[in-house]
Amino acid sequence: MLGLPDGTRACLFDLDGVLTDTASVHAAAWKQMFDDYLRARAERDGTPFQPFDVKADYGPYVDGKPRLAGTDAFLRSRGIELPEGGPGDPPDAETIYALATKKNDLVQEKITTVGVTVYPGSVQYLHAVKDAGLATACVSSSANAAQVLDVAGLSYLIDHRVDGVTARERGLPGKPAPDTFLAAAADLDVDKSQAVVFEDALAGVASGKAGGFAFVVGVDRVGHADALRANGADTVVTDLAQLLEEQR
Repeated sequence: MLGLPDGTRACLFDLDGVLTDTASVHAAAWKQMFDDYLRARAERDGTPFQPFDVKADYGPYVDGKPRLAGTDAFLRSRGIELPEGGPGDPPDAETIYALATKKNDLVQEKITTVGVTVYPGSVQYLHAVKDAGLATACVSSSANAAQVLDVAGLSYLIDHRVDGVTARERGLPGKPAPDTFLAAAADLDVDKSQAVVFEDALAGVASGKAGGFAFVVGVDRVGHADALRANGADTVVTDLAQLLEEQR
């Protein structure tokens, strides 16, 4: 019925790009933050301004990663190395923390003003999962996961959440390390061999593969099915509702 292996007891869902279309919100926030910084840096140094390219830069460097790691990875791809700094850095500080904080502020503003788009097929699948008696968790690198779930009206379908806040509090490394998914399974008292990971990011499916989970579902929203499979997806769909259709 659900397109999952026999014995599955829990479904561990990434948020952005799997349940909600907040990936586009995050991409827009990343672009605005990086472009502001890169433009100011180019004007200061007298060099050409090369903007953040959502198609070329979002997937490889920031998608699915914690904000600090994504900020640092993209800047290094441009040959820019900045000090990490800390949470108390002022907004104009030239540090990884300050830039990552700006990005988070932009995301929160966009979620509040623009709202959150929910994938209907994902809502349908979540209901089917709950009707089947399986446990559900949202496993996201975002520190705004609780806000997004509330705004999207999905909180009642999610039993547990491990997000960017949880990872920071517990000292869990972000994706592609498997620790956040493993923590979610453990919190639900479900063995990883009975849990399935749902991810749209390359770092996310790699995380599920590294964690040794029963099954990894890749959700292809941007036309990179082959890359999802290469990074660890056992199957790839363009919408979660396809998993229900396959069983009819």
